[in-house]
Amino acid sequence: MHQDDYFFCGVGGSGMLPLAMIVKAQAGRIEGSDRSRDQGRTPEKFAWLEAQGVALHPQDGSGVTRATQIVVATGAVEETVPDIGAARRVGAKIVTRPELLSDLFNAAPTSIGVAGTSGKSTITGMIAWILHRAGRAPTVMNGAVMKNFVDADHPFASALIGGRDLFVSEVDESDGSIALYDPTVAVVSNISLDHKSMEELRDLFGGFTGRAATAVLNLDNVETAALAQTLRAEKVITFAMGEASATLNAHDLEPLPTGMRFTLTEVGGDRHDVVLNAPGAHNVANALAALGAVRALGVPLAEAVAALETFAGIRRRMEVVGTANGVSVIDDFAHNPDKIAATLKTLHAFDGRLLILFQPHGFGPLKLMKSEFIKGFAGLMREDDVLLMLEPVYHGGTTDRSVGSEDIASGVRAAGGQAEALATREACGDRLIELARPGDRIVVMGARDDTLSVFATALLARLNHQLKS
Repeated sequence: MHQDDYFFCGVGGSGMLPLAMIVKAQAGRIEGSDRSRDQGRTPEKFAWLEAQGVALHPQDGSGVTRATQIVVATGAVEETVPDIGAARRVGAKIVTRPELLSDLFNAAPTSIGVAGTSGKSTITGMIAWILHRAGRAPTVMNGAVMKNFVDADHPFASALIGGRDLFVSEVDESDGSIALYDPTVAVVSNISLDHKSMEELRDLFGGFTGRAATAVLNLDNVETAALAQTLRAEKVITFAMGEASATLNAHDLEPLPTGMRFTLTEVGGDRHDVVLNAPGAHNVANALAALGAVRALGVPLAEAVAALETFAGIRRRMEVVGTANGVSVIDDFAHNPDKIAATLKTLHAFDGRLLILFQPHGFGPLKLMKSEFIKGFAGLMREDDVLLMLEPVYHGGTTDRSVGSEDIASGVRAAGGQAEALATREACGDRLIELARPGDRIVVMGARDDTLSVFATALLARLNHQLKS
């Protein structure tokens, strides 16, 4: 990376901030802008970026002034963003976030790409922690905050800055950018309908695993198991729960209040007792994926298992914000039917009613997966559980808004569930406080919106206040 004049458009975003930190470590000074900063949202994040030496500008084009700058845009280059217009005027090069990330990834002699519809951030975080503990100094790009690496100086630890020889990254299929990555190790947790048709997905994941030296694949998912069949046996590491033919096999799963205990067997190898501080069967699958990935790089299984026991989890992945008045508040990133199902199943392993606040991450997914959302909630909610829905995140533009939250809520009600769609987040907050009673668990669900965590913390404060008054 000879060029050291980067300008990140949307530098505070969950995908941009860690990439900016990695580029800064490798290339020196960087600049950026963010709409959230201009609107006064999450000011502590932008203060931290400035303290790291990132020069911040308003998102009005004023920060892009030279042809030597490389302007980094999110997945799509939006001509309406003033910084992009300014880049065109001064002749600055424009690259997308996936292009820049894949360049860094492909430049590393050894790389692990973590793909799949769900579990990516957790698997990436687990791999990061195991490799870090094994002294491998990985550079890691995650789309979520890894709690093991959070400290006073690094409150937004969604990237880990290590050496240049080993790069680990979450890889996205939803925008097709997975086609840009040439991994040494390709991990695919699962393949299910999220943003693209099944044909497109098979094509993208097939190419991704085909380009890798080793593919780590889940035999419990029909699509990834089919993918394993298309590759040479010596190139594949498989994992499953209770499937003897898998390379790594988990059985005797036992839920613990804050995690899972299970037995791990390796084909032709040893048995290990594993304790995981992440709850739910889906996190056992995530752990197997991570163990498969590091095994491909020669980390001894016993050493990897020992590191996993101190894995602290990922922020906003069923994160317990706190408990007040006997009511727990849980902050969770679940936003598609698979992730929502994993969260509900995990939480239902323990007693207590669920009060679910769900903010969809766009009108598009609601329309595409309307019946899956309704089936998912109606099928997995218990009769006393309550679903409260907000309208999807909407930043303007020409999105088709024909299917909204009331369509999902009424579908859940028609199936016998308790569901309400409310106009504002404040109304949802008031309703949650009104409904909550000791033993309940409030779950704040949704993606791509930092302010949901702020909302969850504020709910806890209100419950605490109730307690005192």
